[in-house]
Amino acid sequence: MIKYVVNGGRELSGSVNISGAKNAAVAIIPASVIVEGVCHIENLPNISDVSLWLDILASLGAKIRPMGPGGVEIDTTNLNRTSPSPELMRKMRASYYLIGALLGRSGRANVAMPGGCDFGDRPIDQHLKGFRALGATVGIANGIVEANSDGPLVGGHVYFDKVSVGATINVMIAAAKAVGMTVIENAAKEPHIVDLANFLNSMGADIRGAGTNVIRIRGVSKLRGGSYTIIPDQIEAGTYIAAVAAAGGDVRINNIIPKHLESITAKFKEMGVKIEENDDSLRVIRHGGMTGTNITTLPYPGFPTDLQPQIAAVLCLSDGMSVITEGVWDNRFRYVEELRRMGAQIQVDGKIAIISSIKGFSGAPVCACDLRAGAALIVAALAASGQTVIDGIIHIERGYEDIVAKLCELGADIRAVDFPSGNPVMVTA
Repeated sequence: MIKYVVNGGRELSGSVNISGAKNAAVAIIPASVIVEGVCHIENLPNISDVSLWLDILASLGAKIRPMGPGGVEIDTTNLNRTSPSPELMRKMRASYYLIGALLGRSGRANVAMPGGCDFGDRPIDQHLKGFRALGATVGIANGIVEANSDGPLVGGHVYFDKVSVGATINVMIAAAKAVGMTVIENAAKEPHIVDLANFLNSMGADIRGAGTNVIRIRGVSKLRGGSYTIIPDQIEAGTYIAAVAAAGGDVRINNIIPKHLESITAKFKEMGVKIEENDDSLRVIRHGGMTGTNITTLPYPGFPTDLQPQIAAVLCLSDGMSVITEGVWDNRFRYVEELRRMGAQIQVDGKIAIISSIKGFSGAPVCACDLRAGAALIVAALAASGQTVIDGIIHIERGYEDIVAKLCELGADIRAVDFPSGNPVMVTA
C-alpha cells in the first residue's frame, strides 16, 4: 500500500511548472469520439483519470498512440461500441461525458452512472434535460443511462435550472453535430468549457459564446481531425499557491493563465500572501503572518469549489476567525475530520465551516477521502511539525501530475512509501 510520508516545517523555494488542466482533459478526450479523423492532443496531464479515459476509448475500438510526454494520438475511426465497461466508467466522476459523445456520434449510448470522488450526490437531471431537448429518449435502469435517438439529433433550446459544468459540457458535445441550432442558456463559464469549445471549433465545429451564460451551437455534418493543446490547470496552480502560503517561502509558478486565477489570487492577497503576476507565471511569497477571511465558493468566475479544502488548510494558520460557505456541493467538508487529527479547529454546520486560528498543525496519520481533500492534507502536512502519513493517495493521483517530485524540487520532504503491512506512524530516512 503506497502512502505519502511528509516531514513538515520546511519553507518552499524555486519554481514549478503547471501541467495541463485535468478538468479540460477529461472533457476533451471523450469529445474526440465525435471527430471523424485523428486527434493529436498535447499538454495532457500524466494522471490516472487521463489514463483511464484512454483505456475506455481503447476498449470501445479507438486507436490510442502516445506521442511523447503529454501528447497522444486518438483515432476513433473504427470505434464500434456504445456500451463501455461499467467497471471502468464507475471509476470516474466525468464518465457521463461519454453519453453526449456517443449520442452525437451514433445516436445511442449505454453508460454507467459516474463514480470518482464522493463528496455529494451526482444528479444528472440537467444532462438528461439537455439530451431530451435535442430529441433523444433518455432513461436510467439498474445504474445505466440509456439514451437513444431516432435519426440524428436536432438542435433545440436548453435552459438549465441551475448552472452545471457537467451538463454544459455534455450538451455541447452532443449538439456539435446536431441538425440546426442549439442554444444553451444559464450555461457554466469555466475555463475548461471554453477550452472544450476551442477544441471542437478547431476540429470544424461552430460554437459561439463559450465563457458566457449563453452558448450557441450550429451543428455541422462532420468534424475533421486536427491538433490541439490543452490549457494549464488553474486548480493545480492554486494548490501550489496554497502550499507556499501554508509552509512559507518564495516560489515561481510557471505555465499558467493569470486571468483564470483571479478569484484565487485575490483571496490569498487579502490574507497577506504576496503574489507578483507576469504574463504566464506567478511569484508567490509568504514569510510573515496571514489574516483570516471569508470565502463563498461559486461557479466561475467565483472562487472555485475545487480549491476550497486547500485554502481551508491555510486559513487554519491565519489570524482570526474565517468562514467558508460552500455554494456548489452538499458534502464537501468530509476532509475536516482529517484536518482535526492534525490540530485544526473547524466547526461545520451544513454548508458552512467556521475556522479558528491555530498555532500550527501537528503531523498525524490521515486519509484522503477525495481528490481535493487529499491536496488539502498535503498542504497542511507541509506546514506541520513532525511527520504526516497520508493514505488514500489514489484520489490525489487522479488529478495531480508528479506532485511528489514537484514538491521535492521545491525543497519539501515528501516521499511515496510502500507499506507492506500495518500502519506505522513514523518513517525514518
